[in-house]
Amino acid sequence: MFPITAPRAVRQAAFLARHFNSEIVLLHVVTPVSYPAGVLERGHALTERDLHAGIILQARDDLDQALQSELDGISVRRLLLKGDPAREIARTAREEKVDLIAMSTHSHAVFYRFLLGSVAAKVLHTCDCPVWTDTHPEDERTQEFAIRRILCAIDLSAHSRHTASRAAQIAAQFDAQLTLVHITAGVQTYGPGGSHVVPEWKEVLVGNAAEEIAKLQRDAHTDAQVIIDSGNVHKLLHRAAEQAKSDLLVIGHLPGGGHLGANGSGYAIIRDSRIPVLSV
Repeated sequence: MFPITAPRAVRQAAFLARHFNSEIVLLHVVTPVSYPAGVLERGHALTERDLHAGIILQARDDLDQALQSELDGISVRRLLLKGDPAREIARTAREEKVDLIAMSTHSHAVFYRFLLGSVAAKVLHTCDCPVWTDTHPEDERTQEFAIRRILCAIDLSAHSRHTASRAAQIAAQFDAQLTLVHITAGVQTYGPGGSHVVPEWKEVLVGNAAEEIAKLQRDAHTDAQVIIDSGNVHKLLHRAAEQAKSDLLVIGHLPGGGHLGANGSGYAIIRDSRIPVLSV
């Protein structure tokens, strides 16, 4: 299922639909915030009902015209709903039994950037199915989207085996290279003269993490490359993604429990990512 938000995210949804021979449910939700500010002044001939009808008609036209060339050859159903976007997306996902929600979290306008980010955060908080998010549509890439290198972030919680297994399945589907990354707590002390890394502390944390990841890989039947770092989770994840030239970041997704569990980075991981993020 795909809520219409940005061209790049539509292309990515089309890429996935073609690969898996899937149907796309193209969803548009009309909300009261769609009304232009100040248009309904007292005495104006245009009533709220008329304005809403006009918005509905425009939304239907947008659905009919939305990236037809991008979706050529794909089975597409278009749904136009009214109400709260996050609630309607979650409800439609349940009723349609969708396998994946794909959406953008940003747009060019400042207000809609905030709105879309808020909707994506609510969807991630409430939906059980995997959620594909793409940020920064202003960084539109001209080259064709592909999945060649996948970075999978694990926090070594109980959900990590599931996260790594799903990432491995995707890597196998696209014959992509898989790298697991784990970010430990910071290993610095602060005092006169600034901060200092404590080598003994880092050795213990990294060593314990390496043992846990080796066990996780055996349980998940994966044999991926491993990166272990220490410090700020979302910043180091994005640095690892850039260094590995990753096309996709996979993270754990526990509705109501945030992302990457105790790491506490939550939506910041998705918000700051320069590549698509799949929450599983």
